[in-house]
This record gives sequence, structure tokens and C-alpha cells, in this order.
Amino acid sequence: MPANGRWMTAIAAALLATTGVAAQTVPAPGAAPGAATPIPKLVSKNGRHALLVDGAPFLMLGAQAHNSSNYAASLPKIWPMLDRIHANTLEIPIAWQQVEAQEGRFDFSYLQTLLDQARTHDKRVVLLWFGTWKNTSPSYAPDWVKLDNRRFPRAKTKTGEDHYVHSPHGRATLEADKRAFVKVIEYLRDHDPQNTVIMVQPQNEVGSYRNPRDYGAEANRLFAQDIPAALARKTGKRGTWTQAFGDQADRAFNTWYTASFVNAIAAAGKAVKPLPMYVNASLAGPSNVPDPMGVASGGPQQDVLDIWKAAAPAIDFAAPDIYDRSSTNVIQYLDKYARPDNALMVPEIGNSRDFGRYFYATIGRGGIGFAPFGIDDTGASNYPLGAKQLDDVTLDAFALPYEMLGSIARDWARIAASRPTWGTAKPDDGAAQKTVMGQWAITVNWGLWQFGQADWTWLKADPTPWGKEPVGGVAVAQLSDNEFLVVGDHARISFGSAPGAPPNGMTLRVEEGTFQDGKWVMHRIWNGDQTDYGINLVDRPQVLKVTMGRYR
Repeated sequence: MPANGRWMTAIAAALLATTGVAAQTVPAPGAAPGAATPIPKLVSKNGRHALLVDGAPFLMLGAQAHNSSNYAASLPKIWPMLDRIHANTLEIPIAWQQVEAQEGRFDFSYLQTLLDQARTHDKRVVLLWFGTWKNTSPSYAPDWVKLDNRRFPRAKTKTGEDHYVHSPHGRATLEADKRAFVKVIEYLRDHDPQNTVIMVQPQNEVGSYRNPRDYGAEANRLFAQDIPAALARKTGKRGTWTQAFGDQADRAFNTWYTASFVNAIAAAGKAVKPLPMYVNASLAGPSNVPDPMGVASGGPQQDVLDIWKAAAPAIDFAAPDIYDRSSTNVIQYLDKYARPDNALMVPEIGNSRDFGRYFYATIGRGGIGFAPFGIDDTGASNYPLGAKQLDDVTLDAFALPYEMLGSIARDWARIAASRPTWGTAKPDDGAAQKTVMGQWAITVNWGLWQFGQADWTWLKADPTPWGKEPVGGVAVAQLSDNEFLVVGDHARISFGSAPGAPPNGMTLRVEEGTFQDGKWVMHRIWNGDQTDYGINLVDRPQVLKVTMGRYR
């Protein structure tokens, strides 16, 4: 058996041992229209995660449409933009107000159009349910919900006034939202045997701003009690909310009951069709315990994930919505959500050029998906959170890594489920990034030409055009003790012996290629000027397999 066949066989065996799912091929494009496929699922074991779509690991190269693009008239302005950046998945809202504009009367015409067009354009879909919460607001709830404050009560402030957010203790609100959500999932069960929809986000950026919790009578009664037993077991805390959580008690309380509300909705949907379901977070600062008045209290921020895990077992994972432009902060967010009990996905990130580099940092941490926000041609913009306009330079920041991974997305996902991976993005200060994988040290530098060394004085060169720009990233998967899969752009990667490892390490081969039917196929070998100064990936969608060795 050729060497590449041996290590791919090992990977398949490791995946079987790790996730219980062997490497599988995707159903043939010629399969009968409407043919049923396995329901997508998230599998986790030994701290690694895989999203299975059509029974095989899947890497979501996503894009999210703008909030108000959730109508049939907008869809033609979305698909070309997804093609432009080589996305394989669309994240798009479906709103309670459009599904049940009149109570008890349901309209799924938009959902059917979405399914039909997604299949035509060969895209998968992640549905975003905008119900009781959308960015903490009830703006996407039906009018009959928003206007009936007695039946669907708002949370109370400390002074007894109505807050804008519906109370998570409102039983009627929960039951009405759950009923509509279940109807959506029933429609998918009955009209989407192909599993065009691969995941669902029940609610959007839940919580409340400027009101840490509901201070109504029922909420106050519950707040005076001891924390729930399940939460005590998860956190090791005891006593009342105040005794257990101190200054964060109001927020912890609101987090538990908001998570319980969302869990009830997700569980009811999963009982109909058990699609993976996740929640997204409007983030707090990456390294501080936030002011409960200044954060979306109740949401799944990184410091309250354990509360969400205890209160919402029907939720498969929590995910960060990232609009912070500090590279240090972004990396901290990724690290805090990449947990053995929490699959990493970035369902929203800014769509300006500087955010594209974090794709590599995400998949290098085992991330199952990534999606810049606002990728459509409707004319909407969320600048300054994102780009002023989606020009070619901006779109290329996402198109290049997506095109690079597009043909090997399932192979990368399969490998990442069973083998170590690492990823980095160019930091704001341009400092070199380093790691050790097994007995090999990896260094990534930025802003270098493909030829020569930065410290050469005898050969002058102009600065690279991208040298001071916020672009560049690398992701590496360790295929075996001495073999590595490498992708990246605007970066130089160097391999050498790790500290304490045997000496005389060297790069034996650098192969450019791809995967076919799960096996590595070499297109050419890089050597000479292409490897003498490190391995340079700049602006081409190239995939490399690096083999290291030692001479005696």
C-alpha cells in the first residue's frame, strides 16, 4: 500500500475509534431527488468534535445573510455572493412573525422556497429561529405577542417598570414560541428528507441589556430559593443565588432561566427531528467578569457556559459572535469556547477584511464551522462592526481560505476529528507564532517575500504590500508523527526539531496536492527556491503535505 494510503487508513480507523463513525463517502450527486440521508448530528469524544452531514464529517464554510434577507425576494441576492466566496452553507433567519403572523395560522412558503433554492444552488442551510429573542429584542415575534403584555409579560425592572425583553418566566410566551418552533421542525421533517438544513439556532443572542434579571413577583420568589440541584452539581456551588454567585447572582439567575427556556424549545424540536441545535452569544469582554448591567445578561457568554451546560442539555454547543477587532481578544474568545464539552463554531464574525484571518485559527482549534455576517447583495451594512462595502478585496479575504479548503473540507473535518490540529492568525503586532506538534516545532512569520530572509542586508527589497496589513493565517493538521497537512495565506511556515527532540531534523518533502476519495493525490513537489527559505503561502488556494525526517 502506498504511504499516503497507509496514513489515510490510519485516520479512518482513528475516526471510527474516536467518534464511532467511520470515514464515509458523500451520497453520489446522481442519487434520486428527495432521497433520505442520515440526519446530521454532532459527535464528540476525547475532547474532539465532528459535525456529521450525510453520515460523514463536514466542515461548514458558511456565510450569514443580513437579518432582513429572510424573504423569498431577497434570496436571488444571496446565492451569487455565497458562490463568490466559495461558501458551502448559508445561515439565514426564519422569523416567528413570518411563520405565525396570525395566531394558530402557519405559513411555510418562504421556508419551502429556501429549501428549493438551496438545493438548486448546492448549499446547505443553518436556520436561525428569531423568536422571543433576537439580539435580546422581541422584534421578530408576531404582533399579537408583542402587543399583549398581560399574556406575554415583559421582565420587570427593580423599580417595577416593564423592560423591553419578555420574561423568561412567562409560561405562555414559552408555550407559544415552542409551538411555532415545533411546527417549523415538523415541516423540515416532512419536506426535507435530504437534510438541506443541517443545524438550527433556536433564538438569537438571548438575554437582556441594562436589566440583569426579571424583578417581577415570580422571579423574586425563585431568586430567594436555593440554586437548582443540577447547577450545584455542575458548579460545586451551594445556597441561594446570592450565596452562590455573589455580585453575579442576578445574572447567574437570569442565565439559568433563560437557558431553561431555550432548552425547552430545543428539546421539543429535537423530539420531532433531532437536528443539532446551538446558541450564539453576544459577547462580554474575553478575560473579565462583566458588569451585569453592561452585558446581555442571560446569554451564553464564556464565563457562564457551565450554567448553560447544566440548564440546557438539549443544546449541543454555545458559540461566540465575534466583532471585536483586537486579535488578542479574538484568540481568547476562540480558546474559551473550544472546550472538550463544547464544539467550537463561529456562527457570526465581522465581514471586513481583517476578520478573514481568524478562519485558520478557528479550524486549527478543531472548529466545525465559520461564517462572516452580512454576505449578500441587498445593500445592507453593519459598519463599523463590519465592512463599509463588500468589494473584491474584502470578499477575497474569505474566498481564498474557503476555496483552499473547499475541495478538502470533508477530509479536513475527518482528520480534525481524530488528529491534532493547530491554527493561528497574524496578530495585530505581527509577532511570529510558534507551536510544537509531537517532536516538531512550527514557526509562522508574516510579511515576507517568497524568496530570501528578512535579515539579509546584501539584497535589498521593498516591503511586501501585505506586510502591515491585518491578513494572514495558517492551519496545520498532524497526519502522523512526521506528516502534516498545511493550509494558509500571506504567511511563511518553517518546521524544525522541537526542543529536546533528536537532532538533525529536516524537511524531506513538501507536496502540493489534494484529496480524492479520501486519499492524498500529489500534484507537484515544492523544492529549491520554494522551500529554501521556509514554506510560503501567499495568495493562491494551495494545500500542502509536509513530511519531516532525520538523518543519521
